[in-house]
Amino acid sequence: MLQKLSLVIPLFNEADSLPELYDRVRQSADACVAAGHLADWELWLIDDGSTDDSRAIAQRFVDADHHVGLIVFRKNRGKAAALQAGFTHVNGDVVITMDADLQDDPCEIPRFLEKLEEGYDVVSGWKQKRNDPAEKRIPSRLFNAVTAAGSGVKLHDFNCGFKAYRREVVRSIVLYGELHRYIPVLAARSGFRITEIAVQHHAREYGKSKYGFERYLRGLFDSMTTLFLLKYYDRPMYFFGRFGLISFLTGFVLCFILTIEWF
Repeated sequence: MLQKLSLVIPLFNEADSLPELYDRVRQSADACVAAGHLADWELWLIDDGSTDDSRAIAQRFVDADHHVGLIVFRKNRGKAAALQAGFTHVNGDVVITMDADLQDDPCEIPRFLEKLEEGYDVVSGWKQKRNDPAEKRIPSRLFNAVTAAGSGVKLHDFNCGFKAYRREVVRSIVLYGELHRYIPVLAARSGFRITEIAVQHHAREYGKSKYGFERYLRGLFDSMTTLFLLKYYDRPMYFFGRFGLISFLTGFVLCFILTIEWF
């Protein structure tokens, strides 16, 4: 049976890239339908508190095309919250996420669908040739190496926003903070099959990056959260019980010594 595709694209001040993004997404999705790879498609745009004309432009797409839906945040809440909002609204059997800055290429959509057809539940994009400055590439490589070593999930690029999921994957996870970087880790913990494909990564033509140094600090804390959840989510006493047992034994020994001294 042919499947329906849901595209979820968070955006924050991307007014310049939105018209071209919409045209290219529509062309790629319509081509998949015409080729018999999809039954239908939908596009969810999540405006994460934009202060430019992004909301008005997105609303024009909604008014003109029944495939497009719009979710609006009154203030900037971050990519994880935007993705979570999109995941709760999707109706498709397959969900693809991508960034709105056109560094991800919508023409790659058929390749993600083909990889899912091989039996995988999550297909993560890998920006093998990344067109970003060194101050973004080097921390990203370190982050990916640490995450792969700590989680056991062997991916080259956890932070790539271009990913494809079966709907049951996005229904099974809850995102907050910076946890959108760790979706493959969270999915692997639930037993889903993960793989990756190399994707084109274009240099940014419109606007500027919305991330600064503080995102690496937030990412560090969230990596600790994710690794903790990965090991102890279903058995928290394995972690807290150790400290409780040590505290109990320390207190017992001290009380015993003080009791002997009192006598």
